Amino acid sequence: MLSPVVTLSIFQKQPQPLVFSAGQVIFEEGQSGDLMYGVLKGEVAVVVNGQVLETITADEVFGTGVLVGVKKRTYTAIAQTNCELAYIDEAGFLFAVQETPTFALKVMKSYSERLSRLCQKCA
Repeated sequence: MLSPVVTLSIFQKQPQPLVFSAGQVIFEEGQSGDLMYGVLKGEVAVVVNGQVLETITADEVFGTGVLVGVKKRTYTAIAQTNCELAYIDEAGFLFAVQETPTFALKVMKSYSERLSRLCQKCA
């Protein structure tokens, strides 16, 4: 399996990470989107119906759904601390999948595990 460091290295080809201050909304549930993110520094809260259901930390990815066919964001992502986020768009995602197929497996595993956890907590 691809290590988190190798997974994030695929994201780190952008010239500058996105920076969010603690409390800043990264994206909101129901929004469309075209980027997924990797946490370089900081923590991001996964919020559904105003409740924090999970915290995403350094070396983890999130926001994957919009690149694999989900039309709208399924949760709100809020910077819990000051954060630096790497990002990748659909073209970058498809390139990464072609160049490093295990990247796709890592991202899909992360996505499906998060979705399962969120479904259990919301039930």
